[in-house]
Amino acid sequence: MRKNAVLLFLPLLCFFLHSAAAAPREETKGNVSGLALPRFASLRSVEANLRTGPGTRYPIDWVLVAKGMPLEITAEYDVWRRVRDWEGTEGWVHKATLSGKRSMVVTGTMRELRNKDREQSAILAHLEPGAIGELLSCAAEWCKVRIGGIKGYLRKGEFWGAYDGEKFD
Repeated sequence: MRKNAVLLFLPLLCFFLHSAAAAPREETKGNVSGLALPRFASLRSVEANLRTGPGTRYPIDWVLVAKGMPLEITAEYDVWRRVRDWEGTEGWVHKATLSGKRSMVVTGTMRELRNKDREQSAILAHLEPGAIGELLSCAAEWCKVRIGGIKGYLRKGEFWGAYDGEKFD
């Protein structure tokens, strides 16, 4: 009997996990700033303490050291913002260490920065995973970025720092 219950449960679990993964990002407003949550920002300072809670009395869990690194703001409390980095590390930082300037980090394997927003266009540079750049604008599938002074285009699936379907200039 127990084996049959597990066999019935597994397809149901797979359905719910797939539905959760495919669900659109639910956006709310921050109770402090009134800005959208979640939203992307970038690290303004060269170094920022990532704390376990919103305040200096909470221990430092990690130190962020990549100026311009994209961070996703997921919650607000007074002058503190809960953030997540591209590797999934979460914690609280002071809002003064963040900038509203958009940035991105290359993910996966070596990526090709293209001169136009199409696969057949010329390659401007090869980008290593972990490379950080500015996110200038995004259309449905491609975004214009600047890395090391070179402007070009990347597909959204090749970096972290923009939501699926997100568009902005």
